[in-house]
Amino acid sequence: MEKMSKALEKAKMLVGLEVDEENAQEEESSSFFDDFNRQCTLSTQQRLYGFAICLVAGLACTFLSMLVFFNPIKFGITFTFGNLLALGSTAFLIGPKRQVVMMLDPVRIYATAIFTASIIIALFCALYVHNKLLTLLAIILEFGALVWYSLSYIPFARSIVSKIMVSCFDTDF
Repeated sequence: MEKMSKALEKAKMLVGLEVDEENAQEEESSSFFDDFNRQCTLSTQQRLYGFAICLVAGLACTFLSMLVFFNPIKFGITFTFGNLLALGSTAFLIGPKRQVVMMLDPVRIYATAIFTASIIIALFCALYVHNKLLTLLAIILEFGALVWYSLSYIPFARSIVSKIMVSCFDTDF
């Protein structure tokens, strides 16, 4: 890492930039995510391992939650934890800052808000309210929000699904 820093400083000096001024400007415009990304330097192989482990663990939690389906409280907790792990796995591939920026993109801001709110509601119903019906409804909302959020990454997918749903539930005969 030190060799890379020295090489970068030499390149800046060749271009005509002063190294100290550039570092001062970087420190002033630094944000939390920039600092976090600098601390999270992983090799490509480490990123792929992290992605695979989180994705497999998330899918395992999601599928294992089916074993406790008739206990909605346990189901809600394991299903939500599985969704969070699977969602977090993509941060290994693209980085946490880009993940958050993409989640807050105007195209998917509403899907992200509904998905996040449904996770909070599902956990609240499972952990504090202990109401099986409310937990099950929150999990259904969470699953729908997850599907809608995931479709936002596929071009034209949400419009196609919307048209299919309208045509399926059209009551005009």
